[in-house]
Amino acid sequence: MKIALLSRNPKLYSTKRLLQAGKERGHTVHVINTLQCYMSIATDNPSIHYKGKTLDGYDAVIPRIGASVSFYGTAVLRQFEMMGVMPVNESVAISRSRDKLRSLQLLSRKGIGLPMTGFAHYPDDIPDLLNMIGASPYVIKLLEGTQGIGVVLAESKKSAEGMIEAFMGINANILVQEFVKEANASDLRCFVVDGKVIAAMERRAAAGDFRSNLHRGGTAHNVRLTPEEKQTAEKAAKVMGLSVAGVDLMRSNKGPVVLEVNSSPGLEGIERSTGIDVATEIFKFIERRHKTFKPKKRP
Repeated sequence: MKIALLSRNPKLYSTKRLLQAGKERGHTVHVINTLQCYMSIATDNPSIHYKGKTLDGYDAVIPRIGASVSFYGTAVLRQFEMMGVMPVNESVAISRSRDKLRSLQLLSRKGIGLPMTGFAHYPDDIPDLLNMIGASPYVIKLLEGTQGIGVVLAESKKSAEGMIEAFMGINANILVQEFVKEANASDLRCFVVDGKVIAAMERRAAAGDFRSNLHRGGTAHNVRLTPEEKQTAEKAAKVMGLSVAGVDLMRSNKGPVVLEVNSSPGLEGIERSTGIDVATEIFKFIERRHKTFKPKKRP
């Protein structure tokens, strides 16, 4: 198959591994910088152009779209979809997962465990919002944050009120969540492909930090999930509509709770900590899905 790999950086571990795995399975894989694509929005013949040439003849597209370019990246992916190219993750599912508030609302509606979460607009509502969540400390998250950036811990109700007021003062959208103390500054990254967890790792925060992201200096190792954790991760990916997803869970006294569902999960941490060839599993899924794939008809 001829496959487009949307990635802004061909030197990233995830990009290199997907390129390698695709070639090993006999596919032609082209790394395409998402932001350098430009599109012709036409009724009869929608097209994508890249470095002066038309992109055509692709069977599938693997979107590795960073959070900072979600708007343009999903627009490019939609154009591929309009051209009848099979997406590994659909543009609508990526947009859904990138909206942290919407994601939590959808997961909540399906009965999936979540940390107690609050969201408000007016500063006058902050005291009641914190009472609703419970006792301190509180985790405050920017809706647009990623890789642990924009996540802070407020040790007391007073400090939480000050932080929230500061964020509101610059018109930043935030979530306020309970701090799951029993998780001991660790979480679980579950890698889901085609509805099944194929690999999982436990991430533990660096000394003095509460964020377990590997980009923040956290460490990772292979972990055995409980049946409930596995089921929760698979259900969360399904609710988001993602065929490939990284589902972040935390072990709490009330069972597994979902922190986030990532539509472009990195491969480096999960492959190195588990020894599982995740990149090849993604291509096996592409091969299975393409056999029955039917492009959606345009209205």
